[in-house]
Amino acid sequence: MKEKKTITNVMRLLETAGISYGTKEYEYDESDLSGVHAARVLGLDPDMVFKTLVLKGDKTGYFVCVIPVALEVDLKKAAAVTGNKKCDLIPVKELLPLTGYIRGGCSPIGMKKQFPTYIDETATLCDVISVSAGQRGVQVLLSPDELLEYIKATYADLI
Repeated sequence: MKEKKTITNVMRLLETAGISYGTKEYEYDESDLSGVHAARVLGLDPDMVFKTLVLKGDKTGYFVCVIPVALEVDLKKAAAVTGNKKCDLIPVKELLPLTGYIRGGCSPIGMKKQFPTYIDETATLCDVISVSAGQRGVQVLLSPDELLEYIKATYADLI
């Protein structure tokens, strides 16, 4: 019997763009949606697994930060980088209507609308990083530079 391989919209977008990527799937645990858990289950270094956070600034509105899963976004740095005085993570209930993704499955690729996106500069230390494939339990592994170029992001100090 052939094992069913998940194909997500993120993967379709990457294929259409001609960007090479790998995938890893895991059984996600409702009680632990942390990226550190995902990294551990997948056998990946947490420094190369990145989570996607959506924030709202007081001046510029919504923007996206992609940071290592074990770390927290520095709201002061994120605000400064984006031209805001202050910013906050959006409430979880706003995530799906705004991005088309649920918590634990939010990807910087293929959101309903393209928001200004910032990838933490530590990604430049990795040949490959892992981000959500747009579904809980599925990750795509790709070059941080190719991701940056594809989603028109900017490297920044966010942590």
